[in-house]
Amino acid sequence: MPRPVSFTLNGKPVRLDTDEKRSLLWALRTDLGLTGTKYGCGIAECGACTVHVEGEATRACVTRMQDVAGKAVVTIEGLSRDGTHPVQRAWLQQQVPQCGYCQSGQIMQAAAFLASTRAPTDAQIDEAMAGNLCRCGTYPRIRQAVKSAAAKLKGA
Repeated sequence: MPRPVSFTLNGKPVRLDTDEKRSLLWALRTDLGLTGTKYGCGIAECGACTVHVEGEATRACVTRMQDVAGKAVVTIEGLSRDGTHPVQRAWLQQQVPQCGYCQSGQIMQAAAFLASTRAPTDAQIDEAMAGNLCRCGTYPRIRQAVKSAAAKLKGA
């Protein structure tokens, strides 16, 4: 039975009449039309569906609507409306995407990581990004983009 679930999405209040056990991923994609968050595995192993919930990188495929009630959710569409977030800019400068499918999840993971770690080592970057898989193997460019974004954020 659908019930109202209210939360903040990309800075705006949202109220959805939905099954509380429905995944946040499908609510975002089908109910709200925010298709930047991708379906990858459905079991929180690949990271393609990464969003922020209360500032933490969260796998939307296994997050239930009841778990976001009253919370702030940010998707790739809300990270910055014009692509000027330092992580997004670094991704373009380092030419990270190959096929691009996993990249919104990669960017969201990196942005959450850099919010708490401003001068990461390679080992810290590798550990923070390890749960986000890239079938194209762009990991060296991902690491370089995270370092580049960290430098921009440190200087900001």
